[in-house]
Amino acid sequence: MTVGVRPEQFAPLAVMSRSGVDESVHFGAVVGLNSDGSDAFTVGDAGVTIYPRSSTKPLQALAMVRAGLVLPPELLALVCASHNGEKVHLEGVRAILASAGLDESALGNTAGHPLDVESQYQAIRDGVAKTPLQMNCSGKHAGMLATCKVNGWPLEGYLNESHPLQQAITDAVPTVAGEAAAAIGVDGCGAPAHVVTLRGLARMFRSIAVGDAGDAGTQVYTAMSQHPYMVGGRGRHVTAIVSSVKGLFAKDGAEAVYAAALPDGRAVALKVSDGGGRGEPTVLLAALAQLGIDVSQVPESVHEIALGHGKQVGQLRAVCFGNTVGA
Repeated sequence: MTVGVRPEQFAPLAVMSRSGVDESVHFGAVVGLNSDGSDAFTVGDAGVTIYPRSSTKPLQALAMVRAGLVLPPELLALVCASHNGEKVHLEGVRAILASAGLDESALGNTAGHPLDVESQYQAIRDGVAKTPLQMNCSGKHAGMLATCKVNGWPLEGYLNESHPLQQAITDAVPTVAGEAAAAIGVDGCGAPAHVVTLRGLARMFRSIAVGDAGDAGTQVYTAMSQHPYMVGGRGRHVTAIVSSVKGLFAKDGAEAVYAAALPDGRAVALKVSDGGGRGEPTVLLAALAQLGIDVSQVPESVHEIALGHGKQVGQLRAVCFGNTVGA
């Protein structure tokens, strides 16, 4: 198996139109699973090996809970989050750390400003420099540190691939993805980043949603499906979609990855090949609909549109399920 992506593994997924003329095409791959875990559809190569990036946060949280991490659901959702850095998120991270007798000085992730524009601008106006606390992965890192404290593992070097915490996460991959990690790199926040197939990512989410991952998986599913604001926040499509589709849990990841599942076993994973991010929610909603999942209540704010002089003059549309480019 070749590790990493190849151009021929991708197919057209979505097209942006402007004033009635198609302007851009996004390629990628998508896999949808039936309730029994079999393939319902594939577009492109479902065996493409990818870094799911932050879409693996539910897996990382699963391993932490298996290792003894105990948190209320809203804080466990924050461990699974790429949060906005709003006040509620920062207070939650501090609460996770405090539960382990720690403060934000223990965080080893990269410093950043909040993803949320309003929170980011306020931090800049207040003269607040970039900090690990404000960075969108701080909930995950707080959970990692708390897990280390529970087990008596060293806090120093908790991001090293050989650390007991990271070994526990790596060992959890095949238990839910049905395959071992094909490679391990370094994520943007400094944590190990695992490579799995796109189909393996879909299986990972399905396993957590249906209960195959055990009580720890059920805790992760419940936290993320019931507290979507903690997973993203204001203006985030992952929060809007999960809030609008009953029972769904989902997680977006850097470089245009998305995965989602329902407790009845239906699941989706996708990768937009250019990694730019545009197309993720449009293709996810199309894939969910292809599985017969009602997405009619998802707000229009999730729709990806083209603007001309401040007004909508076009919209991104999925072309991966029977439509053709230019149709």
